[in-house]
Amino acid sequence: MTTQPRPALIALADGTVFRGQCVAGDGEVFGEMVFNTSMTGYQEILTDPSYAGQLVTMTYPHIGNYGVTPDDDESSQPHVRALIMKQCCRRPSNQRAAMGLIEYLEQHGVLGIEGIDTRQLTRHVRTEGAMNSVVSTTESDADALVERARAWEGLEGRDLAQEVTCDETYVVEPEGEARAHVVAFDFGMKRNIVRKLVEAGCRVTVVPATTTAAEAMALQPDGIFLSNGPGDPRPLHYAIDTAKELIATADLPMFGICLGHEILGL
Repeated sequence: MTTQPRPALIALADGTVFRGQCVAGDGEVFGEMVFNTSMTGYQEILTDPSYAGQLVTMTYPHIGNYGVTPDDDESSQPHVRALIMKQCCRRPSNQRAAMGLIEYLEQHGVLGIEGIDTRQLTRHVRTEGAMNSVVSTTESDADALVERARAWEGLEGRDLAQEVTCDETYVVEPEGEARAHVVAFDFGMKRNIVRKLVEAGCRVTVVPATTTAAEAMALQPDGIFLSNGPGDPRPLHYAIDTAKELIATADLPMFGICLGHEILGL
């Protein structure tokens, strides 16, 4: 496990560079630079499949103070490639904590970077937009790292949903008799979405992203849900075609969140 911070370099494709220290992980990772302004919820952010392929900057200055617990995971593993912080807490204080954030990042091979002016980085990304970036603990030449960020192919045009969707269909039952049966397309769905549907009395059948309209309707749902997920919706031609077919033929309530909502719009 990493015990001492090491120099780290962040380079954006527009030539902007930030220097900080690595507190977890090692090496070099590419990703799309984004930010999150939440004061809490860093574990949920790390494990949200919607962040697959991204480098997440936390604007709140002190991250990790309440540690990590498996109960707060939104999926089976982190999907963020690097977590960028102003300061990372070394000594969490929370009776629910199973481990500290640094230990968790190390365990899952996620780069943890601190010592960054995350609000300056956030303002830059807010103005210029999410862009290709790279985080490195092995390259000290800023110009060389900028060139690598520019050369990276990026996430546009990639079907990330198939990288994070479930492998097979599964069912989650509510307590007592179900009020409705919802078929949920998993494009990178957070666990809490299923949990809330079940709390509302729904029987939820979660299906892989590539499930067809006919396969979904064979499950005899009362409603269709299209989940959140990572990346660009445009490469998901199979999901767009399925949504169009369901809209045209199913005569059922349909709703989507995040990526699922974008798919409905296409």
